[in-house]
This record gives sequence, C-alpha cells and structure tokens, in this order.
Amino acid sequence: MTVLAPAEPRTLTVLKALANDLRFDMIRILARGERCVCDLEAALDLPQSKVSYHLGVLRDAGLVASEPRGRNAYYRLLPEPMYGLGGDVLREVYLTELPEKHQFCSLC
Repeated sequence: MTVLAPAEPRTLTVLKALANDLRFDMIRILARGERCVCDLEAALDLPQSKVSYHLGVLRDAGLVASEPRGRNAYYRLLPEPMYGLGGDVLREVYLTELPEKHQFCSLC
C-alpha cells in the first residue's frame, strides 16, 4: 500500500469548503461584491441559520471576512486565497515529497 505525505491542512480545508454547492454559490455571489447576510438569504432562498453556518465554514477556511454594522453582518470575499488555490493544489500534487517507503513499481 502506498502512503503519501499528508497534504497541507490549509489546502484541504479550502477545497472542502468550496466543494459544497451552497458555499460555492456564496463565493460566486461574494465575488461580485460585499453582501449582508440577509442579501445572501434572499439570493439563495435559505434561512438565516443555514446561511450563517455556511459563512462560518468559509470564514474558518480563510475565504471570507465579515464586518458587523449595526444589527447586520456584511461579508466579503478575500481574493488572495482564491488566487493562490490553484498553485497550492499543483504544489501538493506535483512537488510534495513522497515518503521513503513509496513504491514506484506496480505490485500487480
């Protein structure tokens, strides 16, 4: 069995956050400008609790930032992690060192 070196946790966290359809839609909306949570609720036809949960996942992954204004929270996309994601994935796939035990020949 081939065991690969563990991938960078940050890269996997970002990919997992983006792999969800709702979160990907949120990112697409936020790419067009800052939005209030209530705007995302209306755009996605979702309750506030569900929108807030998914925004929390995106925030924990470092993809969005929030700013409270009065009773509302406004979210914006952080473009830098998005720009670097392609390079991060390519680095993980092609440049990560394999452990000494990696087998380069087929066993079958």
